[in-house]
Amino acid sequence: MSVKGNLWDPVAGFGVTFRTMFKKVVTEQYPFEKVPTAPRFHGRHQLNRWPDGLEKCVGCELCAWACPADAIYVEGASNDESANGEGRFSPGERYGRVYQINYLRCILCGLCIEACPTRALTMTNEYELADDNREALIYEKSDLLAPLLPGMTEPPHAMQISDDHHDYYRGKQLPIVEVGE
Repeated sequence: MSVKGNLWDPVAGFGVTFRTMFKKVVTEQYPFEKVPTAPRFHGRHQLNRWPDGLEKCVGCELCAWACPADAIYVEGASNDESANGEGRFSPGERYGRVYQINYLRCILCGLCIEACPTRALTMTNEYELADDNREALIYEKSDLLAPLLPGMTEPPHAMQISDDHHDYYRGKQLPIVEVGE
């Protein structure tokens, strides 16, 4: 190598260090000051509900098929409104009896929410998913379901928006009729 190369290369290598040495340090105080995420951030999954409280998930398992990491497990079951049956959990013929997302495998890509035909599965802005227990990172259906809002009834119950399941999927704005009326 030339003398110029032997002298200049080390100085040029430290150029970045010298340029940033006198700049103000920016430190995020993460646990104490949480910065809001972008509106379209893909965080923890959520299973949504209809306005009367019924689950939107129909147990079609398309989200599990679309997941490239094989992190979603769904078992569908039929709604049973007979006298001895469990009752109605969704307006469709079926519902997701078992729904699990393994966050040890999930890569938060969002392909599962694109595959969902009923928009039952969406992603929230919640990003704090770390845990020291591996079993706690396998979210069950009860962990993923959206909370009941005022006016919603915990399933199983009869359809309250309409007697026709097509009205649910068309998004008709029908009044919610109480069960006792």
